[in-house]
Amino acid sequence: MKVTSSEFVISAVGPKQYPEDGLHEIALVGRSNVGKSSLLNKMMNRKGLARISSRPGKTQTLNYFRVNQMLYFVDFPGYGYAKVAKSIKETWGKMIEGYLKNRQELRFVIQLVDIRHAPSKDDIAMYDWCKQIGIPTVVVATKGDKIARGRWLQHTKVIRQSLRLRGDDTIIIFSSETGQGKDELWGEILRRLRANDQEPEMDSQQEIPATVSNKTTE
Repeated sequence: MKVTSSEFVISAVGPKQYPEDGLHEIALVGRSNVGKSSLLNKMMNRKGLARISSRPGKTQTLNYFRVNQMLYFVDFPGYGYAKVAKSIKETWGKMIEGYLKNRQELRFVIQLVDIRHAPSKDDIAMYDWCKQIGIPTVVVATKGDKIARGRWLQHTKVIRQSLRLRGDDTIIIFSSETGQGKDELWGEILRRLRANDQEPEMDSQQEIPATVSNKTTE
């Protein structure tokens, strides 16, 4: 997809601050330092729009980024960072739970995992949580440039088995350095949004009908 406009809109701490224009929303979740900001910048063609922090766990809000006046990327706080205070983690948890369960504009979740490592307990818990709520998920294996291309299949197999990928959920290998996976991820986003638009009565907690089989990008 050609990105003609992208902008940061708001750092929201609750429903009263969420945009009210009814645009599709796609949530980005993942561990701290998994590369969410780098992915956002690459997808939006805006270097530095999503700030890359040297201090993991710094993001404490839902950060809204509007693209082409047609959708929002909603950047979640990174999970799994031990140095974040327990009270802050509890606040994050309530905010995230409320958003995932109640936000009608949410269409699906993009969950980022580091391709170099097996998914953590937090990664597995997040994926399972999305499945329990009924939210479709696209798994993006980041930092694809950090391992040899010939090992991609081996590593994505571990991710697939650890998360126990279900339904129409897909794995896409991504690199913010080389742009690997950018076009495919945009293609998957647009495919899912079109599927949603063709089912006007489907709410944000129902599964999007499968149109392609589960596959691993090579």
